[in-house]
Amino acid sequence: MRFRIDASGSVRVARPAGCAAPQRQRTARAWSALAASLLFSACATNPPVEYAVDIPPGVTDARGRFGEIYCAVLEGHGHDLPDYRSCEAAQSRVSSQPAGMGRPVDLGPSHRQLLAAIVPGIGYGCFAAWLEPPGTAAAHVSKFGFGMVGIEVDALSGTATNARQIRDAILAMPVVEGLPRIVLVGYSKGTPDILEAVVRYPEIHDRLAAVVSVAGAVSGSALADDAEQWQADLLRHWPKADCDPGDGGGVASLRPEVRKAWLAQNPLPSNVRFYSVVTLPDPERISRIVRSSYKKLGQIDWRNDSQVIYFDQIVPGSTLLGFLNADHWAVAVPLDRSHTIIGASLADKNDYPREAMLEAVLRFVEEDLAHSPPR
Repeated sequence: MRFRIDASGSVRVARPAGCAAPQRQRTARAWSALAASLLFSACATNPPVEYAVDIPPGVTDARGRFGEIYCAVLEGHGHDLPDYRSCEAAQSRVSSQPAGMGRPVDLGPSHRQLLAAIVPGIGYGCFAAWLEPPGTAAAHVSKFGFGMVGIEVDALSGTATNARQIRDAILAMPVVEGLPRIVLVGYSKGTPDILEAVVRYPEIHDRLAAVVSVAGAVSGSALADDAEQWQADLLRHWPKADCDPGDGGGVASLRPEVRKAWLAQNPLPSNVRFYSVVTLPDPERISRIVRSSYKKLGQIDWRNDSQVIYFDQIVPGSTLLGFLNADHWAVAVPLDRSHTIIGASLADKNDYPREAMLEAVLRFVEEDLAHSPPR
């Protein structure tokens, strides 16, 4: 039987009589610490494989054109990259996908040499050394004249502290002649960190070409309502961890009440372009380690990536690029590449063509900037 979620996120099938038992914590201390913040038990129906979605008012739906670009990148460059997927497999199945524009896709050198400046999610600084990311995304996009750098922010601090660090990092970058090149790319909590930076510090606006949210916790995550800062602080005991407690506000700054109140009180600047990339995986693309949090969020809405519900990932007034068939970790954290045993056992759906996705995002932004009047 084929199930489908309606626009309200409701599942129109009977709930099974029983519930799955909670998973046991793993023996390793680091994995136990992580599991303490992620493992939940929930009664759940089988979720759907096709989603009905609502596009918020004021959001520009550019999924048709982004899909054309992403497909062209995957077919033109993706076969030589890790974790290749077909165009259909890389994107989510939704019931209202708009048609493309039918224009050719330029896969040649970048005309503007856009620089993706990545702001990571909560806790990343604690486990980055252990993760040993391979750097393949930066190497790939550099072949076409794009750039990629990371912006270091406190792993466990709140958005206000990290916004200041983003501002300082942007102003410390070399000034180049011509049109601005920096594309701030926020992942998970990195997105609200960026949004606060562009609101608090208008002096960075003329340095920015755009802001892109990828699986961003724009309106927070309901999981943060049941979490405490001490649980995030356990990441300081991760192998090779190199992070401090920060200001202690990381978890609180992800609570939906906090994020939605901030958005209501802080209109985003009209002279900065915002883009949203949403992760909305097929249930079969949820890794084992995050299935419990996926089910917990499913009590609110099945249309989630295991950490954030889809509509909470969309920046108000932004241009929506697409829905990706990846869970929250798979879209950005290459666990399966650097730790194959963990990948095979716990992060078993972690494979995703991240390099091709980043190239497609930068190509879309470059094309959109070229065809749109300046703000």
